[in-house]
Amino acid sequence: MADKTNTSQGTGAAPAVDSPAAIRNVVLVGPSGAGKTTLVEALLVASGVLNRPGTVQDGTTVCDFDDAEIRQQRTVGLSLASLRHDGPDGTVKVNLIDTPGYADFVGELRAGLRAADCALFVISACEGVDEPTRTAWQECAEVGMPRAVAVTKLDHARANYQNALAAAQAAFGDKVLPLYLPAGDGLIGLLTQTYYAYSGGKRSTSAPDPSYGDQIEELRGTLIEGIIEESEDESLMDRYLGGEEIDEKILIEDLERAVARGSFFPVIPVCSASGVGTYELLEVITAGFPSPPEHPLPEVFTPHGVPRQGLTCDPDGPLLAEVVKTTSDPYVGRVSLVRVFSGTIRPDATVHVSGHFTSFFGDHHGTAHGHEDHDEDERIGTLSFPLGKIQRPAGEVIAGDLCAIGRLTRAETGDTLSDKADPLLLKPWTMPEPLLPIAVQAHAKTDEDKLGVGLQRLAAEDPTLRIEQNPETHQIVLWCMGEAHADVVLDALANRYGVTVDQVELRVPLRETFGGPAKGHGRHVKQSGGHGQYAVCDIEVEPLPPGSGFEFVDKVVGGAVPRQFIPSVEKGVRAQMEKGVAAGYPVVDIRVTLHDGKAHSVDSSDMAFQMAGALALREAAAATRIVLLEPVDLVSVLVPDDLVGAVMSDLSGRRGRLLGTDKVGDSRTLVKAEVPQVEITRYAIDLRSLSHGAASFTREFSRYEPMPDSVAAKLK
Repeated sequence: MADKTNTSQGTGAAPAVDSPAAIRNVVLVGPSGAGKTTLVEALLVASGVLNRPGTVQDGTTVCDFDDAEIRQQRTVGLSLASLRHDGPDGTVKVNLIDTPGYADFVGELRAGLRAADCALFVISACEGVDEPTRTAWQECAEVGMPRAVAVTKLDHARANYQNALAAAQAAFGDKVLPLYLPAGDGLIGLLTQTYYAYSGGKRSTSAPDPSYGDQIEELRGTLIEGIIEESEDESLMDRYLGGEEIDEKILIEDLERAVARGSFFPVIPVCSASGVGTYELLEVITAGFPSPPEHPLPEVFTPHGVPRQGLTCDPDGPLLAEVVKTTSDPYVGRVSLVRVFSGTIRPDATVHVSGHFTSFFGDHHGTAHGHEDHDEDERIGTLSFPLGKIQRPAGEVIAGDLCAIGRLTRAETGDTLSDKADPLLLKPWTMPEPLLPIAVQAHAKTDEDKLGVGLQRLAAEDPTLRIEQNPETHQIVLWCMGEAHADVVLDALANRYGVTVDQVELRVPLRETFGGPAKGHGRHVKQSGGHGQYAVCDIEVEPLPPGSGFEFVDKVVGGAVPRQFIPSVEKGVRAQMEKGVAAGYPVVDIRVTLHDGKAHSVDSSDMAFQMAGALALREAAAATRIVLLEPVDLVSVLVPDDLVGAVMSDLSGRRGRLLGTDKVGDSRTLVKAEVPQVEITRYAIDLRSLSHGAASFTREFSRYEPMPDSVAAKLK
């Protein structure tokens, strides 16, 4: 594919700072198609990093540089672009972290939230606020992350700013208030009562048109009251209600403090195409959003699990950094995007790399995801400040900043970098469990080795991808977040690692058991000159209660089967149980009693009695009904109250047994049910479609139970 990189980039040096206070780390959050990537382009143009913006349609944006993103015309991975802006207290470096809006890529969003100190929620003036965006807002609220809202696409034919503002206020709360009013080709500042017009990429000021007077007065009053309610000066409200005109400077200072502590959320209308609102947005980011020293550090431990206190965002402190994203390329190698929380990273320094997923989340979130616990020392390679895929060299990187490090061969997403003399460990951010299983196999023998390498690298990059080598079905299963996530994984295998894979039908690991008692006669007799093979055994098989496992009982009398060959019969029975006796699934929950047999003084052997034991079990199976057992999961669905009926009906249609419901918060319900695994292999997709992305679920294995004959008949 031709390189479609935006070549209109400015020639300025990569932005570097000497103080964490001069950094703003901002993650862009919002629905797919809201215009986050396009907004980054507009901000880069406004700050002089780019001469002209690229477009998603042409594949020329800074942040959507991956081949899959260019083909699909949507963001699928986190990316970073930095700019400089002159704020009220000097030049500020702004790290813009662009994240996908599609629900399948929530892992990239979670990484972006971890790397940032504040969040810019981007919503379209043509659309509402979707459920994943509401959830992200709530997650930010729970940790006190400061937020602002940008309303984009004001120039779209279907744009309705007032409806978008109302949707944001309904979704995010009454502390979401506009600072500006769109008017013509510009904005009216509600506090300053000034009209800001944009022409030719430049901003000019004038008095607003008198026709907007009533709107300005109403919105300005609401805004001032909202700011005063958050003011630390308790006398301000009384003075305002008493008719005093509050000084604009005081209001702006109180606004900035309220935004920084995450109690007030300004709304800025933006038209990326014309640049309207970009300067105002940069003002909010640099003056209102907090710097890294104002944002608390994640929990820190030693590699042995002892909490470590007292660390701050200090360039002279102990090194503490985290890999928030890993990418690997067959030609470039591995590149790690890193957030530095404390200390300073310098080229050629040796650091300690710690990855301890299982320490915090157990084995299921650790080695099962391809992230084995590990500790080793590695040498820092090249340091750079990314502008999308372009790496601009960096001399050193201080606390609070983000950078890319080349060729950390063992560091994976979520790992901690620290001084080798003082190893530290950051508690990893939580990742959603992938719930869509996709079975794949190498297209040809020549792809098998490359498939293993490719999957290992993808698992190191993406904690939301879990690779399972199922020992029962002998399938490679990719556990993904959804179909779009699976498409990106398969695309990466094919185009980045040159591996062709075929998607095959997923096999659910079933079991077999005996439906009633039966007898089996196993006779293995062969004579071919010299020593032959001779073994005869008679067994009785009876079913046991579910979960009992396997019992072998010896009731041979009179030495009909010599003592040394009785374990051989059991070994043969167990081997046949693993292979199955009807549909090829393992046999469970039976008792096998050996009560008679025959042996030959010369021709009997261990192997002969193993063969006889297997034959006896197969004959017993032919004499009775074999029952297929299917795995049943406990499924818990968190769903809005108005969709409870639809979800319960859908679960019942999947042969689910409803166990009950629990109220969660004001508007959600947790529905619990036991559902056969064969019925929910695609539930991640079906539930999202049913609930329009508003519901989520978890699943855990419960037990095996008999499969209905009508269903089992299709599998035998």
